[in-house]
Amino acid sequence: MTPDPARLADLHAAAFDVPWSADALKTLIERPGAVLEAEADGFVLIQVAGDEAEVITLAVHPRARRRGVGRRLMAQGVSRTQAFGAARLFLEVAEDNAAARALYAALGFTEAGRRPRYYARTGGPHVDALLLALNLVDPLP
Repeated sequence: MTPDPARLADLHAAAFDVPWSADALKTLIERPGAVLEAEADGFVLIQVAGDEAEVITLAVHPRARRRGVGRRLMAQGVSRTQAFGAARLFLEVAEDNAAARALYAALGFTEAGRRPRYYARTGGPHVDALLLALNLVDPLP
């Protein structure tokens, strides 16, 4: 059963300044290799392509932040991504998003690159995006 894209869009709008539409989310979740984990207060959407995967978005409603929702969704998403055969998982996070960076660090993500001035901020300067990576398989000895 496909989750309701309108509900996902509402969650995304609550979590982000620039939300995605229900139509855009529907298109993303229907793609081959899409991994979606969702619950009442959040969702994570991951795209798997071959042995690599990317977190497309992790949205947690502000009222549910700091309650383990993001960690739980990411753990479930990582597990399903591994089942698809992905060896490495990537994501981008705003350099100034300390809470998200702490979550990803706790999950084992490490910095793999940077996109200068990637995120626009209302009334402020652009912020760099950090490209983070997580190895999903044990490295060769």
